Amino acid sequence: MKKFVVRLDHAERQYLTDVVSSGRRAARLLTHARIVLKADVGPEGPGWTDAPIAAALAVNVSTVARGRERLGEEELDAALVRPRPPARPRKLDGAAEAHLIAIACSDPPGGHTRWTLRRLANRLVAWSVVDTICPETVRVTLTKTTSSPG
Repeated sequence: MKKFVVRLDHAERQYLTDVVSSGRRAARLLTHARIVLKADVGPEGPGWTDAPIAAALAVNVSTVARGRERLGEEELDAALVRPRPPARPRKLDGAAEAHLIAIACSDPPGGHTRWTLRRLANRLVAWSVVDTICPETVRVTLTKTTSSPG
């Protein structure tokens, strides 16, 4: 017995059938709609189990299991789309950005004619502004803070 049994009402089944038959959606959404339709325990008889659904749609069995689980926990539309990953915290807050700009505007270290992104990143770590930072984060931050509109 499955932990999450899919039971669709007539309107939900018709909606999913329309979505799949139109073919005008993202491939991932269409695949999840097909998973839900095949897993449905409806008037056509018992729904398919995970392994046959996975084989028929050329997806992994865990994809089918996650689709059932999301439908059991959320409403239909939310179960069809992939959840967004949580936002990562910013590496440089306002104070750290100010430190970065101050360092970038200062004279470069002895023996060098200019600051490089790697030198700026290393200086931020050396001054304990951040624990670690990559030069790309420094570049993106400097581009964001120094670009002029228009």
